[in-house]
Amino acid sequence: MENKKKQTDETEEREIVPEEFATDREGDGDTAENALQKCKKKLTACEKDRQEYLDGWQRSKADFVNARREEEEARKKVFAAAQEETLLSIVPVADSFELAFANKEAWAAVPEGWRKGVEYIHVQLRKALEENGLVETNPLGEPFDPARHESVDTVSVAEEAHNTVVAVLQKGYLLDGKILRPARVTIGLYVDEER
Repeated sequence: MENKKKQTDETEEREIVPEEFATDREGDGDTAENALQKCKKKLTACEKDRQEYLDGWQRSKADFVNARREEEEARKKVFAAAQEETLLSIVPVADSFELAFANKEAWAAVPEGWRKGVEYIHVQLRKALEENGLVETNPLGEPFDPARHESVDTVSVAEEAHNTVVAVLQKGYLLDGKILRPARVTIGLYVDEER
């Protein structure tokens, strides 16, 4: 019985070699070492192919991520330009309201119910513009800044009011901190008459 157990142990210890790695039984010159070399070459070729596929996939994934980012940026630019154009086309309506309210005598002559309705519409319009990022600028009394103001006229003023906005003919507007329309202004100009 011990002899059977010993035989079983010896059988388990023996390696089972696949046919392709077996020694040359048929005499065709294909030894285990040659078969092993072939497998190593196949493995190397497979690893090379795998790396090429992995590199290609990673490049494709990076290209896709970059394309998505560029497309999103382009979409934002188109949206911003469309928003800018739309708001710029509505600004003259706000200007018309300002002109109507500026003539105090004519405005006071309008029936009160109608006047309140128009004022309510004006408030709604201003609220809609503000909700879309449009900010009104009224630079009266500020120093003239050619980057933010458009000078339409000059008037003679005292020295302390030199280069200051003395009248606003048309309010300016900012959209998200960017000048959508500069304020059209009259600036004070001091001229030394003693010279």
